Amino acid sequence: MPHYARRAFACCFVLACPASALADVEYLDSEQGRVTVEAIAEGLEHPWAVAFLPGGAGMLVTERPGRLRIVGGDGRLSEPLTGVPEVYARGQGGLLDVHLSPDFQQDRLVYLSYAEAGESGKAGTAVGRGRLADDLSGLEGFTVIFRQQPKLSTGIHFGSRLVFDGDGHLFIALGENNQRPTAQDLDKLQGKLVRIYPDGEVPDDNPFVTAEGARPEIWSYGHRNQQGAAFNPWSGRLWTHEHGPRGGDEINIPGPGRNYGWPLATHGINYGGQPVPEAKGEVVEGTEPPHYVWETSPGISGMAFYDSEAFPQWQHNLFIGALVDQSLIRLQLDGDKITHEERLLKQIGARIRDVRLGPDGHLYLLTDSPSGKLLRVGLDAR
Repeated sequence: MPHYARRAFACCFVLACPASALADVEYLDSEQGRVTVEAIAEGLEHPWAVAFLPGGAGMLVTERPGRLRIVGGDGRLSEPLTGVPEVYARGQGGLLDVHLSPDFQQDRLVYLSYAEAGESGKAGTAVGRGRLADDLSGLEGFTVIFRQQPKLSTGIHFGSRLVFDGDGHLFIALGENNQRPTAQDLDKLQGKLVRIYPDGEVPDDNPFVTAEGARPEIWSYGHRNQQGAAFNPWSGRLWTHEHGPRGGDEINIPGPGRNYGWPLATHGINYGGQPVPEAKGEVVEGTEPPHYVWETSPGISGMAFYDSEAFPQWQHNLFIGALVDQSLIRLQLDGDKITHEERLLKQIGARIRDVRLGPDGHLYLLTDSPSGKLLRVGLDAR
């Protein structure tokens, strides 16, 4: 399972953050004790994703305008790394997710998702990989392994999150480029969760490999704008979440070949207050209902299950960032059932773009701002 790989990876990683390098600690009340918030790094331009390097080498952070940086243990930002692909940095587009290869200790491969321009002036999500140089200065031999086709975005709804399972597959959670009907079209990659091998090849057991007129990469469809994906470490199942329109943000547990409804089934309406034209209701025959839904959209982004021993109060919790609500959402789990919700960090008033569980048991958050921050969040042990 993916969390086993993370545990093994963590044993060789020590986050060296001396107290003198950190900003003052904020203490915020919560149902499970006082939450601690420390700013590890500041001055990041619309940071989108963070990944932890082994051996105390710091953290890779993407900035949406197209920069990849390393945040050191002392909070210092590196110069932008070389070898990063050119990105379509318009609207919500740019450099997006970052993920280390499951075999990073051997191959040093870094995977990036980003918005890529096409010949028509429109864009789509692409994914590629390159080797992190030994001196950490850049990516070598960057190669594109996946392109969302056709390219339909004019600057919004790219998705996207990357996640590896324990069997050698890469899942890519995509948006529908604000072209609603395409989420139902199996000959297009908009609004899909796709499953490929790390080199871009398509597994023979994908659900639509033999379906005429369907893209073989597709794992599930009927998604809107997916910005969260993580494997549940206790069940081994992949969870994703996506933005609804005005209302209807949702969590799904995508199964192979399943249709998750958008835009036929939704709990939301258009931003102008009118119904979604294609919508037939909240529940539509032939589509899967959401596992969990917010009638009022918090604007969700980033997702991390908590299975560390550092803060036992957070065991069997799921944490999700909220852009619109400017909070960290804590969801308490009983198996796959979500039994309780709490909104944390509203006092700091920040749009939270990414949420990751660090090897030290703390949560690491990125705030979406022209001068964004990397935050380290825990519980007060005193």
